[in-house]
Amino acid sequence: MNIDTALKEAMSIAGAVGVALVDYESGMSLGTGGGGDWLDLEVAAAGNTEVVRSKLRVMSSLALDDTIEDILITLHRQYHLIRLMNSSRNSLFLYLVLDRERANLALARHYLKRIEADLQV
Repeated sequence: MNIDTALKEAMSIAGAVGVALVDYESGMSLGTGGGGDWLDLEVAAAGNTEVVRSKLRVMSSLALDDTIEDILITLHRQYHLIRLMNSSRNSLFLYLVLDRERANLALARHYLKRIEADLQV
């Protein structure tokens, strides 16, 4: 699937508020969906780039021989899910914001994994 289709699929996940496909080397988003006045996806994408970079630095410092599947940030009313793309596209991640009252985190992770597998960039 292409980027637009992937973003639309992600926005169909129960509780989805916004989604972005982000290059963490540049901090730029390749596409966004949803968002709104209170959720600037461009700012969030750039900020979460720092989260990903920081975690990768820590893993390197610890000499961990592993990869990040996803990163979860839990807020009182939201989940922020960062799903790193597979190794052939290792500088990209999908960023999904979910409303906690409407979302099922396990299902959202499952659907995001499927979207990531089918996405052609």
